[in-house]
Amino acid sequence: FGTGYSSLSYIKKLPVQRIKIDQSFVRNMTQDPNDFAIVRAIITLGRSLGLEVVAEGVETPNHLQGLREVGCELVQGYLLGRPAPFADISELFVRSSPLAKTA
Repeated sequence: FGTGYSSLSYIKKLPVQRIKIDQSFVRNMTQDPNDFAIVRAIITLGRSLGLEVVAEGVETPNHLQGLREVGCELVQGYLLGRPAPFADISELFVRSSPLAKTA
């Protein structure tokens, strides 16, 4: 949310369950107070409307800490993991499953 054409009217008109904060805002939020204010406002708006809010582009511990401070609970980015083929991700879930540990 926040780049390209993302009119606020879409939140009202479409069956939206979650919004994503574009990585361009997250990337600079620790250096630019305006980007931090935009991120905080999007999170507040989403939560007020009962929507999940996902922050994209979380690449540093400072990004994660700043997002936690303003109540963002869902994040994605290189800090948490690099993009990977589906087969690799599937294997990771199988290995970490409680059933796999007891077998």
